[in-house]
Amino acid sequence: MPAFLSTSEPGFERAFAALLGQKREAAADVEAEVAGIIADVRARGDAAVIACTERFDRLRLTPATLAVAEAEIDAAVAAVDRADRAALELAAERIRAFHVRQMPADAFWTDPEGASLGWRFTPVAAAGLYVPGGLAAYPSSVLMNAIPARVAGVERLEMAVPAPEGRINPLVLLAARLAGVSRVWRIGGAQAVAALAWGTATIPPVDKIVGPGNAWVAAAKRQVFGRVGIDMIAGPSEILVIADPGNDPDWVALDLLAQAEHDASAQAMLITADAAFGRAVAAAVAARLVTLDRRAIAAASWQAHGAVIVVRDFAEAAALADRIAPEHLELLVADPEALAARVRHAGAIFLGPWTPEAIGDYVGGPNHVLPTARSARFSSGLSVSDFLKRTTIARMTPAAMAAIGPAAARLAAAEGLQAHGLSVQARLDRLEGGG
Repeated sequence: MPAFLSTSEPGFERAFAALLGQKREAAADVEAEVAGIIADVRARGDAAVIACTERFDRLRLTPATLAVAEAEIDAAVAAVDRADRAALELAAERIRAFHVRQMPADAFWTDPEGASLGWRFTPVAAAGLYVPGGLAAYPSSVLMNAIPARVAGVERLEMAVPAPEGRINPLVLLAARLAGVSRVWRIGGAQAVAALAWGTATIPPVDKIVGPGNAWVAAAKRQVFGRVGIDMIAGPSEILVIADPGNDPDWVALDLLAQAEHDASAQAMLITADAAFGRAVAAAVAARLVTLDRRAIAAASWQAHGAVIVVRDFAEAAALADRIAPEHLELLVADPEALAARVRHAGAIFLGPWTPEAIGDYVGGPNHVLPTARSARFSSGLSVSDFLKRTTIARMTPAAMAAIGPAAARLAAAEGLQAHGLSVQARLDRLEGGG
């Protein structure tokens, strides 16, 4: 059974803290094994990647077959169902349109002292996209990771997707084609992350690696950070629904289960001011669970990590939402905009009963790569900005140097950095000498 909590009960704070403190990450200690794989790939390159692929994916490759040939992609794309293709094309179109609006503007101006200042944005040269394979095949993740990179202007996009026993979902390959992926590599795991970070004789290195993966992939991204940039270390999926009793309990139940079915470690929570409604939603969850193909996973998630929290009012609900800082936040209330304005920490907010989180996973437009494990307190979802670098620009005129240079020289002296001060003072001396 999920946890049932009420802010009116004396033990609420202790129970709520325990709920927030649940360890939902995989307990496997993979750091040492991942470090060994990365070291092997750095030392042996293609040979190490090929050996790992045979070991983990039961697929024997050569340097010539590491990449999926364009003819293979063409054949896979041609076999995709027409309706599936139309749905994926609609998703790509909407995701691209949303992210185009995220592009920041360069700026350059002259201040009152005559100094010219500003910044410009330039894309990373190459990005690597990791896509889960095998039983987990997510063409939507290809679009969500690759399209912002292309909108940002990234010239080269390398995609790694494991192909257990040679199988790659055709929709994943179609998504790669629609999103403008440069090459698809049939490799996965820590070895793929290492190859993208360090490069091999066949696989060129990239500047940033994005995309979800299992515990080995997450550990590898953590270990190569610094050599390359990464998007985030994603944990199990989570949703918080704040709902009033005017909603259909079955709709709310389905929204909760849409996250619970991801993983047994996923978390689905409901906050409501009506205890009877909370019980009705829990009953609807139980009824729906028996109908799901992934009912074993969803049930494990709901029973171990699910929660129904009864609050006094929605002001209290907003305060709890900020403490949870959920990946996904649904506001199923009469005035969702007003409630959203009171929430500071959430990866993405979905307003009203006609905006289920699942629409955001596919065709809503905003990115579905979002901060988990309360990291929405300090980070944001994937965006065009993740593939851009901001470079500041400054140009001093003699007049500007005369106006602000003395302060720089004095601060350098105060910090005991003589050469710093002299580099400024030499120019001030030239100005005083009429040069």
